[in-house]
Amino acid sequence: MPLVVQPQSMHFQAPLALASGAHLADYQLAYETYGQLNADKSNAVLICHALNASHHVAGVYADQPDSAGWWDNMVGPGKPVDTDRFFVIGINNLGSCFGSTGPMHRNPASGEVYGADFPVLTVEDWVASQARLLDALGVGVLAAVMGGSLGGMQALSWALQFPQRARHVVAIASAPNLSAENIAFNEVARRAIVTDPDFHGGHFYRFGTVPRRGLRIARMIGHITYLSDDVMNAKFGRELRHAVESAGKSGYRYTTQDIEFQIESYLRHQGDKFSQYFDANTYLLITRALDYFDPARAFGSDLTAAFARAQAKFLLVSFSTDWRFPPARSREIVTALLENRRHVSYAEIDAPHGHDAFLLDDPCYLAAVRTYFNGIAGEAGA
Repeated sequence: MPLVVQPQSMHFQAPLALASGAHLADYQLAYETYGQLNADKSNAVLICHALNASHHVAGVYADQPDSAGWWDNMVGPGKPVDTDRFFVIGINNLGSCFGSTGPMHRNPASGEVYGADFPVLTVEDWVASQARLLDALGVGVLAAVMGGSLGGMQALSWALQFPQRARHVVAIASAPNLSAENIAFNEVARRAIVTDPDFHGGHFYRFGTVPRRGLRIARMIGHITYLSDDVMNAKFGRELRHAVESAGKSGYRYTTQDIEFQIESYLRHQGDKFSQYFDANTYLLITRALDYFDPARAFGSDLTAAFARAQAKFLLVSFSTDWRFPPARSREIVTALLENRRHVSYAEIDAPHGHDAFLLDDPCYLAAVRTYFNGIAGEAGA
């Protein structure tokens, strides 16, 4: 039987001080929980989500049998993060478009939709808001905080912002900051959105429009970086969409604008889907938060000094073909932790899937996470 779950929401009136110097008051956070909190509240696990995911980590909604959570292969009864043993919490980040307060919502101070006026957010702001929700749930210390990609950055930030509140940190396919190349990809995607005529300076809601063209291109750019060259060649190669007999002698139709190759069709399909459900201002906010994340910046770019305050035990996982967050970036974190004499486990998984591997069913990867959480369960008496 699938795990049937119910989304929840929590309202906060007290202003949240943001890294930018702004404050966000009267906001709500969408979240879900799975499993049961034990008597001494020692078995709580926080799952942090990546760019286009949400609080719906696992299970299905009662009236939507095809609504499996984005990490349903990882979290649930008998799964690597076993909800028969752990109380798992998924929280939708502020600024998102999946239930937590974001650019699509009305600013209670003005009565107008925030749009481009929604305050800039950082990874540290998300972690601070998550801590408030955990306080309200009565969770003081987490057995573990876990995330992949941008979620992994949040997990790392938990170890630095609240070193006494997370016993374990599991950061998968992540990095201590973005490379210049990654920032460049994000900027090209953002420019695609802000130059869409339907963007209207971020206040497109007032005009009843959506910058779908920009969102499509942004998603296509992002999706290319999530896949490895091997996976793209294996899935699509140079296959054409149209039969050879309808083309020239070479098999090409010799067109500059039509979709001709299978990979083109796939990317446009992904872009079309994304533009139907994701908010343009949310995309700008989240990718900029990715760009800003750099815990070593305040320490003269010394990552070892940045992690000196961490007290948790760590599991770092990387994937051999992930060129967006390559294994070398995870090894930087491992080195910084070892130089601080912290307890750290590291798994480098030989997987062909690129950055998306952290969402997939690689047996070695899932076994490594399962083994690690079995150890956590023993500590927590779960």
